[in-house]
Amino acid sequence: MSLRLIRYLCLCIFLAGVPAMIVSSIRGNNAGYVVTFGLTTALAAVILIAAAAATKSPRIDVFSDALAEKIESRVNELITQGADEDTARQLVRQTIDLVRGSQ
Repeated sequence: MSLRLIRYLCLCIFLAGVPAMIVSSIRGNNAGYVVTFGLTTALAAVILIAAAAATKSPRIDVFSDALAEKIESRVNELITQGADEDTARQLVRQTIDLVRGSQ
């Protein structure tokens, strides 16, 4: 089962469970409906937390303005020394792709 489906099902249980607890509380708790809906909603929360903790989600790379400026100045240096700009920028892109692939 995909994480998206688990999240969707838990959301549905949350959206149905809270009003069900409110309505069953107002109507009286003779048959234990409040506890049943409360435990079901709490179980959905625990399942959602466990599913999110168990799946590996990729972290967003941190962008460093200072490092980007250094790289840009080095590319400009290479261009002023006679290197082709498109080739230099393509080399930087391929290096970034290589580093991201190895993580």
